[in-house]
Amino acid sequence: MSDTLILNADAQPISVIPLSSENWHEAIKLMWVERAEVLHEYEDWEVHSPSLTVKVPSVILLRDYVKVARNIKYCRENILLRDDFKCQYCGIDCRDNQSELTLDHVIPRFHGGKTSFTNIVAACHSCNLEKAHYMKMKPNTTPRRPTYWELANKIMQYPLVVPDESWKDYVGWDPSLIVVRQRGR
Repeated sequence: MSDTLILNADAQPISVIPLSSENWHEAIKLMWVERAEVLHEYEDWEVHSPSLTVKVPSVILLRDYVKVARNIKYCRENILLRDDFKCQYCGIDCRDNQSELTLDHVIPRFHGGKTSFTNIVAACHSCNLEKAHYMKMKPNTTPRRPTYWELANKIMQYPLVVPDESWKDYVGWDPSLIVVRQRGR
């Protein structure tokens, strides 16, 4: 996670998958060229140049509204989130140990299966090994391409670690699921 939360002109995060944040360098650039205004700053974090001292922004608001395409990219994290971190064959929940899950081709590549949302499911190691390149095992749910809003609603049910208390007011998560990370600076 980066240091600065980026809010669109409507004061909402540009995206929650992934959460729209940026490193402090980019946030200061946006502030400097007047494309964004600072809503919150870190109390105890300043950066210096030979002639200037600037407090690092924690939350910035873009001056112009950015229309964002809500396309979901194909990646392991989005497949696991779509499948609720459960093996789609045996149903074991691996939320606390995601390394136990693999990605499995429902129609194996050996048989011409493609790597896409509609052919990949989360599977535990043992189910993936048992299935191998055969097509005898069928997943509990048919794989499909998730929508942005479906994944956004799911991810907001999981804990979120943020670098500053000020983020809590803007991210839209249940406050009981937000943990403020102590900065190691």
